[in-house]
Amino acid sequence: MLDSNVVVWLDQRPQRIPAAVMFRIESAERVFVSAVTAWELAIKQSLGQLTLQRPIADLIEFHALTELPITIRHGEAVRNLPLHHRDPFDRLLLAQALVGNLVLVTADRHLAQYGVPILQL
Repeated sequence: MLDSNVVVWLDQRPQRIPAAVMFRIESAERVFVSAVTAWELAIKQSLGQLTLQRPIADLIEFHALTELPITIRHGEAVRNLPLHHRDPFDRLLLAQALVGNLVLVTADRHLAQYGVPILQL
């Protein structure tokens, strides 16, 4: 599962993603993008903090990524996360990774504190 910044880099600056990580992304059977990522990116766009070259749904389709919906189990899993990190978007991504037994691809070194499998950029 890709963290929000990785989704943007994949689309706009793929050179920021190390070759070994890009290989893992490209060779994976499925690469997930959470609905929370679309929410975070949409908020950043509406605040003028981010410009995307295409709508988020088109970006996900263009890169053959798989949408991961947010479920009640994901929301409940947030409750059990320690408060190492207070960002609500990251906390929901972590919960989804835990519930779904997914590897999270991220540049955020703080997220490794949660015991979630991380592919670090």
